[in-house]
Amino acid sequence: MSFFRKKREQSTLASLKIPKHLAIIMDGNGRWAQKQMMPRVAGHKRGMNTVKEVTKLASDAGVQVLSLYAFSTENWRRPADEVSFLMKLPVTFFDNFVPDLMANNVRVTTMGDIESLPANTVEAVHKAVEETAANTGMILNFALNYGGQAEIISAAQALAAQVADGTLSPQEIDKSNFEANLATGFLGELAQPDLMIRTSGEERLSNFLTYQSAYSELYFTDVLWPDFGAADFQAALEAYTKRDRRFGGLNPKEK
Repeated sequence: MSFFRKKREQSTLASLKIPKHLAIIMDGNGRWAQKQMMPRVAGHKRGMNTVKEVTKLASDAGVQVLSLYAFSTENWRRPADEVSFLMKLPVTFFDNFVPDLMANNVRVTTMGDIESLPANTVEAVHKAVEETAANTGMILNFALNYGGQAEIISAAQALAAQVADGTLSPQEIDKSNFEANLATGFLGELAQPDLMIRTSGEERLSNFLTYQSAYSELYFTDVLWPDFGAADFQAALEAYTKRDRRFGGLNPKEK
């Protein structure tokens, strides 16, 4: 990228509202591959390159948390060979990308039932988390073997266990301790996405951050994930900048 092009992009970003927490449902890998007359796994491989590009774009823009829906609890229903390939992707991805994450001060975190993944996948994920743990820049949060409804049930079970052992009364259950028991509890005030993007033209959340997305701004694009680039990222931020976030209240101008 030339110096002048980078300066123009920085100038454009300066005029945009940047979400503190950006969440993305990365959809369309399989359809991209089919359009190219290639096997579905080729789309997933290409999609990993998009993850790298968008991670850098988000970090440079000033996003504080980037949550990516990498593998859902429902994705186990896909063909066995595709699931097997998806389980191998984190190994290759982190082997190649961790140096860039370190150079950009990006910290890797995860949410979901990681320990139920294949051993080599678990090892690669834990290694990336450990190697980037001291980084203080953007948090790159991967949802792996994650489901929003299961997350809510797990939080309810954790609180019920505290009630059962007498360390918590039912009356003490509130928004604060419920949210602390969600998978995003470690993010604190950044747990709820300001903007959620879904690629490929589908317009649903598909069990991603079900609780946390209550007041998220939603942005849907027909662009397939492997084709999602800098111009698409900027278009999403431009749309977000125009949104009037009232959280159930009124805009001061409407009073």
